[in-house]
This record gives sequence, C-alpha cells and structure tokens, in this order.
Amino acid sequence: MATPLNILVVEDHDPLRAVTVEVLRMQGHVVMEAASAEALDELSPDRRFDVAVLDLNLPGEDGFSLAARLRKTCPGIGIVMVTVRHALDDKLAAYQQGADVYLTKPTDPAELCAVVEALQRRRMQDAAIADASAPLCLDVGKARLFSGDTSLSLRMPEARVLQALVLAPQGFLEHWQLLQILAKPVDEQGKAQLEVLVSRLRSKLHQLGAQAPAVRAERGRGYRLCVEVRLA
Repeated sequence: MATPLNILVVEDHDPLRAVTVEVLRMQGHVVMEAASAEALDELSPDRRFDVAVLDLNLPGEDGFSLAARLRKTCPGIGIVMVTVRHALDDKLAAYQQGADVYLTKPTDPAELCAVVEALQRRRMQDAAIADASAPLCLDVGKARLFSGDTSLSLRMPEARVLQALVLAPQGFLEHWQLLQILAKPVDEQGKAQLEVLVSRLRSKLHQLGAQAPAVRAERGRGYRLCVEVRLA
C-alpha cells in the first residue's frame, strides 16, 4: 500500500460516521472524525488533511461552505461529498465549492475506498511532478545537491566546479579556468582528471532529474552547464 493518508470525515449521523471511519482505517489510513464543522474547529483548527469526506447537510456550517474553506486553506486536498441530495444543482454547487467527487447515499464502502485510492494516486502523481519540476539547488558548504526532498552528496571538487559553472557567464568556463579552480596542472593529465570529474558530476545531476546533457563538453574549449542550478 502507498503511504497512508490523513483523512477527515465530517458526518453528523453517528452510526454512518462510525462505519465510514472504520472502513477507512481498515485501509490503513489515519482518520479524524467530527460531527460538524464547528466540532472540527474545536478539535484541530490547524491540522492539514490529504482527503476530506464531507456530508452536505451538516448542522451549522454546511458542507458547501466547509468544502470551500478547506479548499482555500489546503489547496491540494481531495474532497469527497457524500449526501442524500441527488439534484443536479446541488452537484454543480458542490463542484463549484471545490469538491472532487460527489457520491449519493447510500454509498457502498467499496466505492468510497476506490474514490479515496484514486485521489491518493492523483496526490502521488502531483508530488512526482512537483519533484520533477523542482529546481536543482547546490549547497557548496555541505557539498550536497538538492531537488525537492531528494539530495545527493558531491565530492568537494565537484561542488566547486558546479558552483563555478553556475556563476559563470552563460554557464561556460574553459578548461584552464576550471583547472585553476581545482588547483590542477593545465596540461593533458589535468584535462583527463577534469573529464572524469565532470562525468561524475553529470551523472549525479541526471540522477536528480536534470535533462541530458546537464553539462556539455565543448570540444577543445571547456564545459557548459545546460540546466538551471540555484545556489543555497
């Protein structure tokens, strides 16, 4: 199973809420329950949820208002509206207020679980896309390269070369400039050592999702950084 979700269930019908909570917990999720929006605020005003299962006809603040409020405070939350109201106008209003799915009662527990699993897959896909699009970041002092929540250790010479390329105009430096930064001799042996270093660095950039070639060799001249890297 994927990482358990933090799920909120707001339902004023006690037996139905108990069944819904039990079914979701049996799937391995962490579930918080409340009988009303006001009770939710008293229990955990600042808690963040991955998915909310909301009844529409709640006492006090109704499901429409609660859905809109949750969508505003937790933009990425999945919202499932579960209600006895079948009218098209109610469904449209629910979607306008931020609901992802509208289920009518009585709802089969298997269908609810399938909906939650679908929202879970969407959440994982969104996270993967966010990680893939996250800019690369270099912490020179720690010699670590980051992309989102993922990081790789660099050797200090690799970190210094990458830093120099980031700061260079158009991301380009000649062989002799990089060899001076590394305190290496400006000769064929030094160039061979630099080529090995750049190859290792290029591989690590690719591991963190950088498109190839992350560092391009310009024959007889030097190396050019072809991806965006930010300095921490």
